[in-house]
Amino acid sequence: MSDLRELYQEVILDHNKKPRNYGELPEATHHAIGHNRLCGDRITIHLQVEDGIVTNVRFEGSGCAISTASASIMTETLKGRTLEDARHVFETFHGLVTGKGCPGGAAAELGKLAAFSGVCDYPARVKCATLAWHTFVAATKDQDAPVSSE
Repeated sequence: MSDLRELYQEVILDHNKKPRNYGELPEATHHAIGHNRLCGDRITIHLQVEDGIVTNVRFEGSGCAISTASASIMTETLKGRTLEDARHVFETFHGLVTGKGCPGGAAAELGKLAAFSGVCDYPARVKCATLAWHTFVAATKDQDAPVSSE
């Protein structure tokens, strides 16, 4: 295993064991529920948005290590970003994990999210890595029906 892949694995394990921004957000202005029927991951995303900026984001739920770590790192990444920028990060991340292209330098732009670069080698795990993100997008659209990463 390469040093980089080991580092990525450590990042994912750390965020799975000690998820950041886990729990309710009473002052949330948006929320959505996501469910990955394939493996049973369930997540609720809570957002506080003011003047088009994500001022706070938290999550609740349970899932596999990839799903939990992705949600944890997502919350750290999106705080303080505009909704437009947050959607751009999602598109870049989605390209990385699906193997459909990550424009030059985009992996560096993703920071800790680059830890999920190996997910594209395991197509069934893409749904785990993107569940929180699809749920985030649904929350920004005030979508009431539970979303799926399928």
